[in-house]
Amino acid sequence: MKKALIFGITGQDGSYLAELLSGKEYEVHGVVRRVSTMSRQRLDRLHPDPHSPALKVTLHYGDVGDVSSIRSIIQKSAPDEVYNLAAQSHVRISFDIPEYTADVTGLGTLRILEALKDYETATGKRVKFYQASSSEMFGSSPPPQSETTPFHPRSPYAIAKVFAYWTTVNYREAYGLHAVNGILFNHESPRRGENFVTRKITRGIAEIKTGLAKKIYLGNLEAKRDWGYAPEYVEVMWRMLQEDEPDDYVIGTGESHSVGDFLETAFRHAGLGDWQSYVEIDPRYYRPAEVDNLVADTRKAKTKLGWEAKVKFDELAKIMVEADLVRFGIEKN
Repeated sequence: MKKALIFGITGQDGSYLAELLSGKEYEVHGVVRRVSTMSRQRLDRLHPDPHSPALKVTLHYGDVGDVSSIRSIIQKSAPDEVYNLAAQSHVRISFDIPEYTADVTGLGTLRILEALKDYETATGKRVKFYQASSSEMFGSSPPPQSETTPFHPRSPYAIAKVFAYWTTVNYREAYGLHAVNGILFNHESPRRGENFVTRKITRGIAEIKTGLAKKIYLGNLEAKRDWGYAPEYVEVMWRMLQEDEPDDYVIGTGESHSVGDFLETAFRHAGLGDWQSYVEIDPRYYRPAEVDNLVADTRKAKTKLGWEAKVKFDELAKIMVEADLVRFGIEKN
């Protein structure tokens, strides 16, 4: 039985990845931070109770900012594969907490890789490492963006991700680690955090339909992104680590749509009509430096991994709208 260790297991991607690997009969370990709320609803099915016979995931308290916990968890879990999905991942918020973002999102990757290097040296065991890189690293580089497109980061989050990307490449080249970068473009799902724009829209729609709200407050509606479906993207993370040689891959749908497009599509699926009657612009949600257009050139992933996105923009919006309507007790249309 293979063992996998997931940093960031309580997030959207971490929960889907844990489900995928459990279904492949992996022994799954995850790292969680100590927080007062104990909110892990994304993992409820896999980790109902530490003493439950249904337990499919072993959780360890730790933090990518704490070297000793990283080293201890790696030794305890003895993983065959390590997935680093941990980050302060909200781009707008990274402008408010840049130092914290750099420490967690950037240096956190360095700490894990250094611990893995020492673990391999001490045990002789080969461990495969996946780094969750981001399309935000491309910033203002013109689309479509591929593995050879220069990085031009436009936020503290993106800068930290560029540091983590090159750190991963360096440990692969300098120490021979089996380390890969998945440069994932935006990927969404009903498990997306509520302060990310797509989920803010779909949850806002549900609140409007139930009379709990009258408006959704947003920032830049012109920004264009390549939006895919998160469960498909965690599957390609796993595929990357099954390759004999480590490499870096751009992952996306190859389509670009604006925030305004998502609004229009989501409101149509909710049967609410003209979204402009329900949306207000709040300057607080604008970024100091914007990224205008991201769209993935996925030819390498298609050729080498045999992967391409199946769920596209319209279906994604429909999935998310319906999930939030159900959450608020509204039956699907």
